[in-house]
Formats: sequence, structure tokens, C-alpha cells
Amino acid sequence: MTRYETTVEEGTVYVGAPDGPLEIGSLETVLDAVGGPSWTISYSPAEKERHPEMDTGDEGLTVDVVDMMHTMTFGERFVETMAAHPTETPEDGDLSPRMGLFVGKLLDNLENGVD
Repeated sequence: MTRYETTVEEGTVYVGAPDGPLEIGSLETVLDAVGGPSWTISYSPAEKERHPEMDTGDEGLTVDVVDMMHTMTFGERFVETMAAHPTETPEDGDLSPRMGLFVGKLLDNLENGVD
């Protein structure tokens, strides 16, 4: 199964795709959407109580968001889904649909670790 990597070139985030790199958008927009260039791992008291077997030894560790992005790979189906979504930013200033999908997956990885 082919996996496509995430790259950053000249301030723009791309994901590999069968036809060449797929532009996601500006790195600055990604970093703004996740709260900055670093992410500190934390677990809420409710999470700890609900999952007492969970290893929380990494709590307090700060990770570089760009480094995390570089570890992210995507299957062909997810890449096709991103490619089908527009890159234009809506008038209300929200993220473009493609950027929203990417940032959602990045946040999932930051909160839960890379699959």
C-alpha cells in the first residue's frame, strides 16, 4: 500500500500524490490553526481517569509541529479526498476545506500520536 509523505517547501505545505505534490497551503496558516510551532503533550484528568492503563510518560514533552508534519503519511484514498476539496479560503476567513482536512489530521496526530 502506497503512503504519501508531507513536505514543506518555501513556506508551503504539500502532500505527495500520484500525479505529483498536492498543495495544502501556507505553513504559517497551519501553525496558526494548531496554536503555534510547538505542541506540549498533556492529558486531562478525565482522560487519565477513563483510561488508567494509558501511558502518560510523555506528558509535558514539547514537540515541534513541523517535525510532526514530516512524520505524517497518507493513504491514496485520503490524498484523493484532499485533492477533491478546494484550496480557496472562504470569505469568513476560515480554513480552506483542503487545509481543514489536513489540520484536522495533524491535530489528531498531535493529540493521539502518529498511527
